[in-house]
Order: sequence, then structure tokens, then C-alpha cells
Amino acid sequence: MPNIRSAKKRVKIESKRKMHNKILKTNLKTVIKRAKASAVKDGKISVDAFKLAVKKIDQAANKGIIHKNCAARKKSQLAKMSH
Repeated sequence: MPNIRSAKKRVKIESKRKMHNKILKTNLKTVIKRAKASAVKDGKISVDAFKLAVKKIDQAANKGIIHKNCAARKKSQLAKMSH
């Protein structure tokens, strides 16, 4: 545990950010799983599920939750499943 006041504050801030990022990442994974699950039923991803997944992926990439190349890869995989 740090002794310096600014370091103590930094620990608090980092723990809050970590929880927030974890929530966003978990939500992103859930949306992607739902989109893939809709593909299992019909053979193709539904348009609504695909749009929502792409939107969430882009938001996560813009906020720095995932890397932009990771976002591009995930969107590409979903696009292949939607055709």
C-alpha cells in the first residue's frame, strides 16, 4: 500500500477504472455471444444483433477497452457469419 497521498489517490482511481472497464468488456462479450447464438439458430446472424454488436465493438475500441485491430477482427468475424 502506498504511503504518498497522490499514490493512494491513484490506487483508488485505478480500481474504479478497472471495474468500469471490466463491466464494459463483459457487456461487449455478452452482445457478441448473443449475435453468434442467433447465427446458430438461423445459420446467419440477425441484422439487429449484428448492428448492435458492431456498435458495441466500435464504442469499446474508441474508449480504449479493446485495441482497434481487435475490434476490426471481431467485426470481420461477425460479418463472415452474417452472409
